[in-house]
Amino acid sequence: MSDHYNVLLLISDQHSKYHIGAYGDPLVRTPNLDQLAEQGMRFNNAYCASPVCVPSRMSFMSCRTPSKNRVWYNNHLLHSGIPTWAHAMGLAGYETNLIGRMHFNGHDQRHGFENRPLGEYGATHPGAPRQGEPIFKNITAATTGQSRIAVEKAGRGYGSYHVFDEMVAEKTSDFLREKAKNSGDRPFATVAGFLLPHCPFLAHKELFDYYYDRVDIPQHTPNEPAAIRKFKQLRGLYPPLDDERIRVARAAYFGMCEYLDQQIGHILQTLRETGQDQNTLVIYCSDHGEMAGEHGCWWKSSYYEGSVSVPIIASLPNVIPQNTQSDLICNLMDLGPTLIDMAGGNPLPNADGHSLWPTLQNQDNNTHPNETFSEHMGQNEGIPSRMIRTGPWKCYKYHDNTPPVLYNLADDPQELHDLGTDTHHQETCNHLVNRLSEGWNPSAILSESAQINQDMNLITQWGRTIEPSLPDAVPVPQNAEDIELL
Repeated sequence: MSDHYNVLLLISDQHSKYHIGAYGDPLVRTPNLDQLAEQGMRFNNAYCASPVCVPSRMSFMSCRTPSKNRVWYNNHLLHSGIPTWAHAMGLAGYETNLIGRMHFNGHDQRHGFENRPLGEYGATHPGAPRQGEPIFKNITAATTGQSRIAVEKAGRGYGSYHVFDEMVAEKTSDFLREKAKNSGDRPFATVAGFLLPHCPFLAHKELFDYYYDRVDIPQHTPNEPAAIRKFKQLRGLYPPLDDERIRVARAAYFGMCEYLDQQIGHILQTLRETGQDQNTLVIYCSDHGEMAGEHGCWWKSSYYEGSVSVPIIASLPNVIPQNTQSDLICNLMDLGPTLIDMAGGNPLPNADGHSLWPTLQNQDNNTHPNETFSEHMGQNEGIPSRMIRTGPWKCYKYHDNTPPVLYNLADDPQELHDLGTDTHHQETCNHLVNRLSEGWNPSAILSESAQINQDMNLITQWGRTIEPSLPDAVPVPQNAEDIELL
């Protein structure tokens, strides 16, 4: 196995591809991700299986849709009997390691990872308290959620999320240095998982001050779809936030994106210093995006590109051509099959993802469908919805009385003109709505998720009463906050 490539997969939380220099942002400084893209390939049309944390991440791991996983909410658990790409890579001879964030819920904090050099703050049994200090002291935990307060409480600051990501960067660098000295007989497949740039919207003073005078204020989107109006109503975004609140939160978010890039740069520098950069496939991605005020929306949970599309950047010297890009329509669910394909392992059963390995080698990828789906339940609305992206078209529909939404992204990349009720595009819209119904049953999803939530209520009550601790939990350190809300 010594002739196989190592794998280093860097995954962030809530990083919009639109705030990476390599994807065209002229303002946000991300030199390390930009260099990674120059050394390899970026995917322009990559999506997540669900625009919210846990469903997206569990699909990323299992390479199955949220409906196949039966994971629709952030409190749902991936069943330990569902294999992941980490299991498959272990069988292919790889040492699998998880360092930091993956947002696994419940006792199983591995799901196929052989080692976990660093766990995470959230590695708790449902209902049980986190170990160590409170994760937030001077701000409410609501600033991590999807409600108006998460934008109104923003500014300069250094919080526990920043501290954790520094821990991830340092532990990953330690891991790489150790592997350079003791490589062993097996290549490694290692994930470094970051919390940033997930809200709370807090950035170090020098970064916040740099962006504060430079950010733009997104303009209101006229004639927005009814589904988006409902999204905003449920999350308290009416009346619209004033310009100053938007400016502060965007400046903080941009600063968080840059700080994340700095931590990634620390890891990539260690990879180069240890001489492992030439035989390591490096992949950067995020679990979903962040609207950051575009279209008057924030966070994720919508099907706007800023929320449901994700960055995927991959580099492997002498294999992936430098400074290239792919317009293949793909999904985070494709990354597992890609790694397994590269490793020569056996495919995962019942996987919905498809290998990108031929694409990365600049070869024809005729087995990839060049289209993808995403689905969402929504903590606030509890309404099943599904999206398809195929060719220039994006179509999504909620299981309610709001009309379907249709965009032609080739003609309208900013998604300003919903064609869902346009009579000239009725045939296209009807066809894609029918595609959305294939293998997807929203009534069954509502019934199953209600049963799961009943089960989880009891399990959470048990955790709250017994307070079990998990071995992979990372205690929240003291003095992890220095916050100036503006």
